[in-house]
Amino acid sequence: MTTRTTKAALLGVLCAGTLIAGGCKSVKKSDYNAAIEENTKLRERVATLQDKVRQSNEQVDAAERSKQDALSQQQAMYQSQLDTARSQQAQSQYVTPVNQVSGFEGIPGVATSVGGGGEIVVAVEGDVLFDSGRVDLKSSARQSLDRVASVIQSKYPGQKIRIEGYTDSDPIRKSKWRSNEHLSAERALAVEQYLVKKGVSNDSVYSAAFGPANSKSTKKDSRRVEIVILGS
Repeated sequence: MTTRTTKAALLGVLCAGTLIAGGCKSVKKSDYNAAIEENTKLRERVATLQDKVRQSNEQVDAAERSKQDALSQQQAMYQSQLDTARSQQAQSQYVTPVNQVSGFEGIPGVATSVGGGGEIVVAVEGDVLFDSGRVDLKSSARQSLDRVASVIQSKYPGQKIRIEGYTDSDPIRKSKWRSNEHLSAERALAVEQYLVKKGVSNDSVYSAAFGPANSKSTKKDSRRVEIVILGS
């Protein structure tokens, strides 16, 4: 901008009101118009640059958000993979190999599974073992327990064994037992004593009573004794 034009622009700003009313006699109208035009262009340029700065800031913010989103997604993916790997690792510790046979297969009233700590759980149906409210073993129960004792002696000699007694959740009303816990304790002990009688080491087996705890989907399945082979 020339010196003359700059001065004219300043004078034009001061005399704008006067010129509109009747004109500023100290500044030529052409200089005033030139100053106004240049001022308008400068304001437009400032506005344009401000808009470009705003757009640039928005682009930077969008890029930063996109970067953060990408990092978050990557982190979530790695965490999911880690959780899956840990779960698979935990499960692999407790799954019985496909070719491993527990030895209890095919015994009437007996179901075998692998527990959370890798122990073998031999569940014998309560209705196979006992009549309702009783702790005396049925003859059919003796036949199944004979085979269980034989497998324990042949495949798991010397391993610790816990006999767990369970009942359903129905309260005791007609029998002499004070609670389901007492009933489950006597039933577990009856199974323990029978296995010991059949040759299982008395030093490696003990009983535990759980009553209605850890119930199954049905009352029938809840009434059971579990022979848990813990390990040597």
